Amino acid sequence: MAEPETRPHTDGTTGTRTFQIQSGGYRAEVVSTGAGLRLLERTVDDKPMSLTESWPAGQNPPLSAGLILAPWPNRIRDGFFYFDGIEHQLEITEPARNNASHGLVRRRSWRLEEHERHRVKQSIDVGLAKGWPYPMRLSVTHELSGDGLAVTHTATNTGSVPAPYGLGIHTFVRVGDVPLDDCTLELAAGVRQPLDPERMLPDGPCVPVWDTEYDFSKPRSLKGVWLDTPYSSIMADADGVARHTLCAPDGKATTLWADRSFRWIQVFTADPDHGQGYPGRGRALAIEPMTCPPNSFNTGIDQIVLEPGETWSAMWGITSSV
Repeated sequence: MAEPETRPHTDGTTGTRTFQIQSGGYRAEVVSTGAGLRLLERTVDDKPMSLTESWPAGQNPPLSAGLILAPWPNRIRDGFFYFDGIEHQLEITEPARNNASHGLVRRRSWRLEEHERHRVKQSIDVGLAKGWPYPMRLSVTHELSGDGLAVTHTATNTGSVPAPYGLGIHTFVRVGDVPLDDCTLELAAGVRQPLDPERMLPDGPCVPVWDTEYDFSKPRSLKGVWLDTPYSSIMADADGVARHTLCAPDGKATTLWADRSFRWIQVFTADPDHGQGYPGRGRALAIEPMTCPPNSFNTGIDQIVLEPGETWSAMWGITSSV
């Protein structure tokens, strides 16, 4: 495996910087736009094995792959929410469904704070925006070790009043070049949130997944499966971490883990038959750790409230077994 560059690459077209890190047989590339994870791979039998979907340097990630979604993930109905006695009207960023989608930072350039051989830290200030009067500072650290990738997020309320907050990461996982239909999926989740298929917003209360088509509590084939589903009742292991695993027929596997702060995961299959295949790959799988479900700023479900000066933090990561 080649040594990483000690300085970032800058794409002359988009101005996006790319930071390479490596450790313990893993290598990653993190970009400044959206603080996105552009690439994660592990060396197996002297060859790189991809653990995430990637995209060409200098281009925008398809389907927002790898990007950070904050200060809210997913969708807010009509861009409207009511918080602390005040009505807010956000910019509509998903006109076809009339929603405010995926927060305020996935298209912005993050600021480099630290870059070492095995880790990179970036930050961004969320200032005032249409319908968003809550200044805050966000940071993210991507760090590699022999255990894989660990990602640490913080959010600090830099304003003078309480502020709502939510976080999601649009992470696509894979096991090398194994087709998705040949893999199995196991999710540590007990319920799902039904969605209105027209607007992809909550449609009724959560329902158990046991013995239904949404049940992946045991490894199950993904052949022909299509999902765009928020899951909750996340079941953590004894160490306080929940693990969700994509496994190939030969036993190689990619596992996305998340701490208890992530009480939701959105599972999405990019599928050409549904008009959203991943370029160059066709079917692909996103396992997106999220702190709250769609429209949580209106329902209040798992909404985080940051007091002035308060800092919140959470961790997730990706590892592989071979």
